[in-house]
Amino acid sequence: MIKHLTDPMFRGVYHSSRKHHDDFQDMLSRSKEHGVARIIVTGGSLSDSQEALKLAQNHDNLYSTVGCHPTRCTEFDQHPGGPGQYLDELKNLALSDRSKVIALGELGLDYDRLHFCDAKTQKLHFEEQLKLSPTLGLPLFLHNRNSIDDFVQILSRNRDICDKYGGVVHSFDGSSEDVETILNLGLHIGVNGCSLKTEGNLEVARKIPIERILIETDCPWCEIKRTHAGYKHVKSGLEKSKNASDPKLCVKNRNEPMNLIQVLEVLAAVRNEDPEHLAQQIYDNTMRLFFDKVKDFWPQIRMCR
Repeated sequence: MIKHLTDPMFRGVYHSSRKHHDDFQDMLSRSKEHGVARIIVTGGSLSDSQEALKLAQNHDNLYSTVGCHPTRCTEFDQHPGGPGQYLDELKNLALSDRSKVIALGELGLDYDRLHFCDAKTQKLHFEEQLKLSPTLGLPLFLHNRNSIDDFVQILSRNRDICDKYGGVVHSFDGSSEDVETILNLGLHIGVNGCSLKTEGNLEVARKIPIERILIETDCPWCEIKRTHAGYKHVKSGLEKSKNASDPKLCVKNRNEPMNLIQVLEVLAAVRNEDPEHLAQQIYDNTMRLFFDKVKDFWPQIRMCR
């Protein structure tokens, strides 16, 4: 489970300045060589979701989500046609290619960055987007930052959606109590480099049931850094290139899909599990949540349209 491949970094542009050539295809080739079979490109707004879907349509092993990130929810009110039309456009985009759109999101709450969007607006449009799930038959790709109480309250009001369509709380860095709360909602937990920073994070990661774990990179961010507690368990891909000079190596200071194996290595080590067994279970979890459910629901969608 990946995301943000629409970021300009994967075209060699950092903070609006070109630093190296467009190495997007090299990046995809590296991911394939490191065993990444399918890549989910996450939409963070209407325009971002449109770009994510277009990217997925141009590559056989790429898939997309459709949704509006909590920090972007002011776009609902700023849309020329109003919030209702923005929501309709998200829905129509998700329905436009059900072979490629596999989740509703990224949606949720983010109270660490209220300077982008206030809590009231986030909560309103989080719940409005949740109501699309039964129409679309899509699982949820969920974001939670420092907002667990309101996050759980909204999901609890929509428990029927969680039960029927499932979802994942991605980039999880919460407590053991948060794990139990999320599991009780019937959701999966997504782990990446930001989930493995501290010894406390590693202890929590040990407690997630194997049938409810997903892994991700959240690239181009959330790499496992030398300062992270999990770094000592990383074995793969430590050598990096500068300015994309070597097509076989990950670019320095940019996380990318090939590094998914590093998350697996850390999890296997701290949980004392066989990496191959863990990888197969996580793959099965991912397929069951994002691909099998959508495939089964698609004939119903076609009949209703």
